[in-house]
Amino acid sequence: MAIQNGHSPNGHSANGASGSVPVNWEHLARATAHPLRVSILEILGIEGGRVLSPSDLSQELQIPLSNTNYHVTELAKAGLIELVRERQVRGATEHFYRLPVSSESSMGGRERNGARAVNRQPAVAA
Repeated sequence: MAIQNGHSPNGHSANGASGSVPVNWEHLARATAHPLRVSILEILGIEGGRVLSPSDLSQELQIPLSNTNYHVTELAKAGLIELVRERQVRGATEHFYRLPVSSESSMGGRERNGARAVNRQPAVAA
């Protein structure tokens, strides 16, 4: 393996330590290949991070809800956004998403009346 400027050909430092988080670039490229998905990520990142439903996003983007739902689902599958809470609306379940964050305190007072938080903790067997 040839080392140039202290880095191996794969971009990691020669001693194996890397100051960055490993990224699966192919996975990231596929997940953000559609311009609408990039727009959804940008909207969720406004003002330090927002919690929105696909319905909210479709209104802001002025596109059909079905298109928004599809792209939000694909972003969630890719782990680029996360489900925060759900609420019942006229017999359906409305889902709310945000960009992943390390701290739960960033939600602040953004929850709407009637919304319930989604428990993301794994079940522990006793």
